[in-house]
Amino acid sequence: MILVTGATGTIGSEIIRQLAARGVPVRAVTRDPARATVPAGIEVVRGDYRDSASMAAAMAGAEAAFLVGVLGPGDADIDRALVATARDAGVGRIVKLSAIGTGEPGLGEVGTWHLPGENAARESGLDWTVLRPSSFATNTLSWADAIRAGQPVPNLTGTGTQGVIDPRDIAAVAIEALLSSAHSGRVYTLTGPELLSGPDQAAALAAVLGHPIEVADIPESLARQHMLAAGMSEQYVAGALAGQAYVRDGLNAVLTDDVREVLGSAPRGYAEWASDHAALFGAIAPV
Repeated sequence: MILVTGATGTIGSEIIRQLAARGVPVRAVTRDPARATVPAGIEVVRGDYRDSASMAAAMAGAEAAFLVGVLGPGDADIDRALVATARDAGVGRIVKLSAIGTGEPGLGEVGTWHLPGENAARESGLDWTVLRPSSFATNTLSWADAIRAGQPVPNLTGTGTQGVIDPRDIAAVAIEALLSSAHSGRVYTLTGPELLSGPDQAAALAAVLGHPIEVADIPESLARQHMLAAGMSEQYVAGALAGQAYVRDGLNAVLTDDVREVLGSAPRGYAEWASDHAALFGAIAPV
């Protein structure tokens, strides 16, 4: 039995889909099981990170667990508690979803947000694997409304490039680590096959959709204003903006071969992801 937290999120839902296709028993954990959409035959249970009894019940009987913490300032105790609950429930193997750049001094405070969870995994006495993926290809889904309206897409990272990765590859690596102790004690930095800026991704997506996509660089002051208006805390906004500056300054221009090492095949490129998901931007990719 593989337990997946963050079951309705980008990576968790993809792990569930891939495990279900392989016939592996899966238990999906979500705060609201009634609203979860999962493949047929998947067990869905309630679990709330701030309700330790619910998480303990959810983890009972699981052999391995995919742990998605709560990313943000002040959430260290929740991340550590996830690991402790898994250990106390008898889970033997954990895979912790972290982020590229974790622990890098240049990232400032945001680079420390995943460290408590990573350290808890290392100190748990369990088989553990940490995944540090780069920017998700799916992040550009936030452009969909602007693209459908014929408006420029926002870019907060200038010409800074990243090893943009398809979430399907992150999920596939996670599954290998969940199913085998061969990856115990490893920290994998997961990237796609090429370095891309925001404008590079817009150009690739435009080629798939068959029409131009304009890019509008957003000043940091305006980004801060919008984040605060959306209800984000000052501390969270400061961390998010530091992460964007880190990319903008070229410090996240990192490529690794970790996906190929685990899966035995090259990671998918952004253009392939865009082609496979063109319909989400209001178009069907050309045949």
